[in-house]
Amino acid sequence: MNAPDPERVERAAQILWDAQFQHTPCAPLSQSLEGLSVAEAYAVQDLVGRWRGLRHGLDGRAPARLVGHKIGLTSEAIQSWLQVTEPDFGLLLSDMIVDDAGVASTSRLLQPRAEAEVAFVLGRDLSGPGVSVAQVVHATDYALAAIEIIDSRIADWKITYEDTIADNASSGLFVLGGSPRRLDQLDLRTCGMALRKNGRVVSTGAGAACLGHPLNAVAWLANKLGEFGQGLKAGQVILSGALGPVCQVARGDFLEAEISGLGRVSVRFGE
Repeated sequence: MNAPDPERVERAAQILWDAQFQHTPCAPLSQSLEGLSVAEAYAVQDLVGRWRGLRHGLDGRAPARLVGHKIGLTSEAIQSWLQVTEPDFGLLLSDMIVDDAGVASTSRLLQPRAEAEVAFVLGRDLSGPGVSVAQVVHATDYALAAIEIIDSRIADWKITYEDTIADNASSGLFVLGGSPRRLDQLDLRTCGMALRKNGRVVSTGAGAACLGHPLNAVAWLANKLGEFGQGLKAGQVILSGALGPVCQVARGDFLEAEISGLGRVSVRFGE
């Protein structure tokens, strides 16, 4: 695999940075930078993340810090749509956190959608290669219900696999529930999920929709990060991937997700 071209990486990172902070979606990077590779895309993601840690976060003021990772493209349907055979991952930064039952600021979002997920909080470091599901269980402190608010800096969500990787796996904000549960209290493969928008069910699913089991997704992440010489750290949050279809959201909407065994998590969209 060819090493990423630093000039192309910085150019792409600046395009995404401007789209976010000028609140104007951009054309697909795969069109602006012909031949954008997966390696370049992850380098773009990393650079924008470092800029948010050195310059400022989504609030335009305080720099952000790394608090974990998210896994995307964990369903067969999404992988088939993008013509890929594996997920992707993105960074979770401190400026992306929204309190349970809190307000997600639409001023920080361009084209938001939302999905319900299982979040894991690690109690031990976890580094690939060769990480097994059993090792993920051993390293996990507890699990939580979560809502991920995905977003795209790419106009009209016209993304390729490389576009979404560069765009931090199409991340936006995330909300963690307040009912931590140990894994031995849960069956995360069969756990049912219902996501309601303004009181109406808009998405249903189960743990098996996420790579067959949410723990499979975390093992994949640890091993994928190992390819980059990176690992997961104790205390980090891992969003393991959607349990059902996404829904569009807008200012004024109220979302509540319920996952069997993990309880409820909610968020309102406003200012």
